[in-house]
Amino acid sequence: MKYLVGFSRVFVGVLFIISGFIKLNDPVGFSFKLEEYFSQSVLDLPFLMPLALAISIFVVILEVVLGVFLLLGFKPKLTVWSLLLMIVFFTFLTFYSAYFNKVTDCGCFGDAIKLTPWESFGKDIVLLILILILFYGRRFIKPLFSNKTNWILAGFTVLACSVFANHVLHHLPSIDFRPYKIGANIQEGMSVPENAPKPIYEYAWEFNVDGKEKIVVTNGDYPTVKGEFVGVETTEIQKGYEPPIHDFTIEKNGEDQSPQLLQEEKLVMIIAFDLIKSNLEIFETLNMVANKAESNGYKVIGMSASSDERANEILKKYDLDFDFYFTDETTLKTIVRSNPGVLILERGTILQKVHYNDLDKLKF
Repeated sequence: MKYLVGFSRVFVGVLFIISGFIKLNDPVGFSFKLEEYFSQSVLDLPFLMPLALAISIFVVILEVVLGVFLLLGFKPKLTVWSLLLMIVFFTFLTFYSAYFNKVTDCGCFGDAIKLTPWESFGKDIVLLILILILFYGRRFIKPLFSNKTNWILAGFTVLACSVFANHVLHHLPSIDFRPYKIGANIQEGMSVPENAPKPIYEYAWEFNVDGKEKIVVTNGDYPTVKGEFVGVETTEIQKGYEPPIHDFTIEKNGEDQSPQLLQEEKLVMIIAFDLIKSNLEIFETLNMVANKAESNGYKVIGMSASSDERANEILKKYDLDFDFYFTDETTLKTIVRSNPGVLILERGTILQKVHYNDLDKLKF
C-alpha cells in the first residue's frame, strides 16, 4: 500500500499540475468550454454562464495548488478530500458528455491535447482509482519538508498562480497551442494532405424479404438481396483526417471573401467576436491603429459574429474607416482570446497577434 500511495501521489500530483497549468495559461479558453457545459443544451445552468470566467480561474488555480500540495504532502487530509470531490464531479461530467454526446472536447488539457469524450471519461476513471488509493492510504502521505517550509511553498504557489492568471487575462496566453498561433499560415492549416486518412463508414441496409426484416451491413457497397429495399442507416466508425483549421470564412453579403483576403501582402484583422460584449472604450485607439496601418499600405478589415446593424453602429459611432466581415463566433474566439484583438498577416501567415492592452506593441 505504501508503494501504491507513493506512485499515485506522484502521478496524480504531476498530472493535476500539468493539466491545471495548461488551462491556467488560457483561462479565457477554459471559460468558453464552461459556458458550453452551462448552456441549456447540456447542463441547463444558464445563470452560471456570466460567472464562467471567475469559475474557470478558481478551478484551474485550485487544480495546480492541489497538485503541488499533494507532492509536498501538505495538509494531506484536506488535499485528498478535495481531489476526491473534484474527480467525482469531473467523472460525472465527462460521462454525461460522452454518453449523451453533448460536448465533443472536455477541455481537460486545453488546446494542447485533444481528448474525445470517452477518452476523457477513461482518464478520469483512472484518476478516480488512484485518488481512492490515496484516500484509503493517506496515512502514508508524509510531508517532504518542515511545516514552515511547506507553508511558504504553498503560499508561493497560490501567489504565483494568481499573478500568472492576471497576466494572461490582461494580455494573451503565454504559450499558444491553437492553430492560429504566430507563424501559422491559415490556408495551409485548412489544407488536407493527399494521403490523409479518409473516414470509414458502416452501412446497415434494411430489406423486406418475404415479409421479414433483413439487415445487411457493408462498408459502402449496395448488397445483393432478393427483397424490397426499406432504408439504410449510416454510422461513422472511424474518423478521417480533419485539418487543424476548418470552417474558416470571412463573409460579406453572404459570400466568402477569405481566398482573396488571405492573399493580401499586408492585412490587418481587427477581431471582435461579440460587439455587445466588446471593450468599446478601446475602439478610439483602434481607429488610430487602423489609420496608421492604412497609411503604411495595409488593408484593414473588421471581423465579428455580430449583426450588420450592430457593426454599422460601431463604425459610425467611432468613425471607423473599414468594413466588418462576418465570421463564426467560435472561430473568432479560437483565433484570439481578446475582444477586441488585432492580427497582422502576410499572405495568410500570422505575423503579429495582440490583446487590446498591447496595441502599442504592433509594428507596421
